[in-house]
Order: sequence, then structure tokens, then C-alpha cells
Amino acid sequence: MNDQGNGGIRIVAVLGTARPGNFTAKALALVIDEIKKHRDIAVQVIDPSTMELPFPGADEDSAQTRMLQETVAEATGVIFSTPEYHGSYSSVAKLVIENLGFPSVLAGKPVALLGVAAGQIGAIKALEHLRSVLSHIGAIVLPGPVSVAGVQSVFDDEGRCLDDQIEKRIRSVATNLIDYTRRNICPRVALEAMTRRGPPVRWVPPEREATETSE
Repeated sequence: MNDQGNGGIRIVAVLGTARPGNFTAKALALVIDEIKKHRDIAVQVIDPSTMELPFPGADEDSAQTRMLQETVAEATGVIFSTPEYHGSYSSVAKLVIENLGFPSVLAGKPVALLGVAAGQIGAIKALEHLRSVLSHIGAIVLPGPVSVAGVQSVFDDEGRCLDDQIEKRIRSVATNLIDYTRRNICPRVALEAMTRRGPPVRWVPPEREATETSE
């Protein structure tokens, strides 16, 4: 897991593949770069290739699972990225979801989606299936998922995007999630904090205070 920034808003980005040199990571890197433009936002990347996540039911007390759940539970918003494999999202992304507990720590959290595929129609099926699963466990899946078609021709060997319009769409995964968070999550958090502090102290003029005290 990689952590950047220490702002009040925390976004967790899940890399949904463990394949070396994958294109999903190149697309997700643009999203991360867009998030880093905001100094008040911290972003943490979950890379399953650096973790040993157990299969469901294999290790109910896995330290890696607990760390993953704590990381996502503390997030203000989440980004899921996935390649399209066999007409659906990756088994690696599903393994991450399975390790987020039941009830899932994703419940009630805004989630933005990014998918890549080699084919001409992009990762449409993968994103549809992923949206369905995330919605089922209670996540707030944002509209406007981004699908990148023909991804093998979109990036060069250094990870640079070769199409300005596609890059703009990929970066919109970050901006859409940030906009939603600022409009909907931050005001709610502030209201909850104010509620926990109790009602505001009522100011009473000194002359009136003396009258009220004597009554």
C-alpha cells in the first residue's frame, strides 16, 4: 500500500490486477496524479500484488485482511480499477472485495469505477458486473464509470497516454469522486461532528444574565 498526502479527505484506490506491466496500473496512475493536485486530499493505493490476501474462509483472522479493512474503513471515497477478463472484472478485484468483510466496510462509501480492455467495446461488461456487486454490498457507486478501449494502443512504454481526450476521461474518475465527496460527504461529516459536540452555547448579555440568575 502506498500513501501520499495527509489531508482531511482520504481516497483509497484499488488496483484490480496483479499482472506485471499491466495497463490498468498505467490508467490508474493518471487518476492518482489528478488527485495529488489537491493538497487537502490524501490518496492511498492498494496493490494486491504486494499483499497476501486469503481466499474467502481460508483465514478468518488474517493480518493483511484486517489492515485492508482498516484502510478502506477510514477512506472518504474509493476508486476501483479493473481489466476486463472473460467478459467480467478480474478475480483479483473480487478477492479484495471478499476481504472487506461482511457487512462490508464499503457500505455507504462513494465508489468510482475505472476499467480497461484490449477490445474495441472496452470494459463495459466488467464495469457492469463490478457495479452490481459493489451496489449489492452497500457501496454508493457513482455514475459515469470510465471504460478505456484498445488500451494496448493508448499508452506508451513509459505509461504516457497518447490521446488527450482519453486522458481527460480517465482523470475524470478522480474529479467526479472529489466533487461528490466535497458536495455530499464533507458537509455530512461536519454536521455529525457538530452534533457530537452538542448544542451551541447560548450567549446572554451580562445585565440579562444577572436577572436570570436571581430568578
